[in-house]
Amino acid sequence: QVQLVESGGGLVQAGGSLRLSCAASGRTFRIYAMGWFRQAPGKEREFVARISWSGGSTYYTNSVKGRFTISRDNAKNMVFLQMNSLKPEDTAVYYCAAGIRVGTTATMERDRGYDYWGQGTQVTVSS
Repeated sequence: QVQLVESGGGLVQAGGSLRLSCAASGRTFRIYAMGWFRQAPGKEREFVARISWSGGSTYYTNSVKGRFTISRDNAKNMVFLQMNSLKPEDTAVYYCAAGIRVGTTATMERDRGYDYWGQGTQVTVSS
């Protein structure tokens, strides 16, 4: 089992920044990749970014490229999401996820590519 706990959400004005953190515990040696997803009210959960746990390769959804940066600290079993130039449409509950199975790019940008999820943290961007 892997446990995930997110932190760092909050209320920010458009154009501002937030940094989300996700602390992983348990059988973290099994992790293949870590991802961030988000779910806005009335919408399906969507992929935001992911990072491979060993090599550090990163991938982003188009709407956040150039604004968000995902990073990891393997020694501390943590993953981060630095969010800059925030927009009202970034408002959502943000979830950290851990995948323990090797998957294709398409799979790792969907819920089914991940095995463990955090409880979520609210990010609200005011206009």
